[in-house]
Amino acid sequence: MTDLEDKLSRVLSGAAHRAPQAPAGLSAAVKARHHRRRARAAAALAAAAVIVVAGGAGAAVSALRATAAPHPAVNATGEAKPSAGQLPPPIEKVWPQAVHKIPATLPDGRDYYPQLLLDDRTLLVMTGVLDGNRQFLWGYDLDTGVPRQIAEIPPTKGSAIFADDVAAGGGSIVWWASYKEAGGPRVARIWTVPVTGGRPRPVTDVPLGNVMKQGHINGLTVVGSDVVFAYEKGGVYRVPLSGGRPQSVKGAERHHILQWPWVGAHHGKAIFRELLNAETGERRDAVVRADEEVRCGVERCAGIAVRYKTVKVERPRDRSGKEIKCGTRRCPDTARTQTVLRRFVRDRDGSRERELPPGFQIGDDAGLERFFKVSGMSPEDRGVLTLYDVDTGRSADLGIRPDGTRGMAIPDGGLDRLMTYQIGNEMYVLDLATIK
Repeated sequence: MTDLEDKLSRVLSGAAHRAPQAPAGLSAAVKARHHRRRARAAAALAAAAVIVVAGGAGAAVSALRATAAPHPAVNATGEAKPSAGQLPPPIEKVWPQAVHKIPATLPDGRDYYPQLLLDDRTLLVMTGVLDGNRQFLWGYDLDTGVPRQIAEIPPTKGSAIFADDVAAGGGSIVWWASYKEAGGPRVARIWTVPVTGGRPRPVTDVPLGNVMKQGHINGLTVVGSDVVFAYEKGGVYRVPLSGGRPQSVKGAERHHILQWPWVGAHHGKAIFRELLNAETGERRDAVVRADEEVRCGVERCAGIAVRYKTVKVERPRDRSGKEIKCGTRRCPDTARTQTVLRRFVRDRDGSRERELPPGFQIGDDAGLERFFKVSGMSPEDRGVLTLYDVDTGRSADLGIRPDGTRGMAIPDGGLDRLMTYQIGNEMYVLDLATIK
């Protein structure tokens, strides 16, 4: 496998797994990006991630034209009933305690890419991701705006991927990158450096095999004096930070990491339906009905109930009436259509189900299993993104609007407390844990 193939595999794998889905009724296209909060370094691609919003999307996004009323009205079907007329207030008005606005470049002019919060006031950022220069990790003080260099990420001959899956815990920062040395197999080399700074050192090399078929690793997490990770195709492993050979986690040979110690296996369109506590052995199965597509967290599941129908379609023909082929084959006589019956979030045991707005990003992680990104249209038929708090029913306008190509950047965020996005020369850093 060439370095180019390896890079392409990484980007496409991440994009397929994490790309947000557009709500019904929207014409949307999402450029490839690796969007997983645990894969902090891949936030560099977030700037390229766009969702193209077609004007006049109508009823599919009309619920976005709602106020930030704490408890939206409910109609006879149990769906949230939007108020007419206004977008929710800006996020800095709704939840001012959660918003940090900082310059989008370091004081020396370098672009940076947010990775995670080291503490309540320190944002871990990376420079040199896309510009071909040396890569560095920095601690950015959100109060003073002063960056502190933590370490240079070691450049290694044969590296195919920039530092990925950045995580921190117990005073250590970890990441991995893919390497292939002459005559040897491709590996994911895991590195670590103290949060206080220093010279990074390798922890272990993880065999990758054929990454086009088997994928890379992800879910990197610091657990005490160990680091855990999973293969993208399943299988959880643990290795001491001091070094050694990775050992398979018992009972999690086909699992993925959700939030340690919770791991789960994927079953069709019910992602993380079954969970295993890798430390205690506790199991949690979510209630999922036959017509539902869900993505579950540790406590809740969010998704849609759908109805599929097979309908007859006319084969396409040219102006002369001659049938147009679909590639080398005849075009199909039927097509499968999907109708979304409802959009919901509920506890894993099936209780406390609530309706979600039509534009919520199906398959996307909700921050703290509570805050959902919702796409839609403004009263002026401009694309907007809002943040919806399922616990209170409140919404806030993130301030993101389409650019000149009618593309709209998607914020980088996951199940944890941090969400980041850039508007103009400002970086918005949201700490969702401050919202009560």
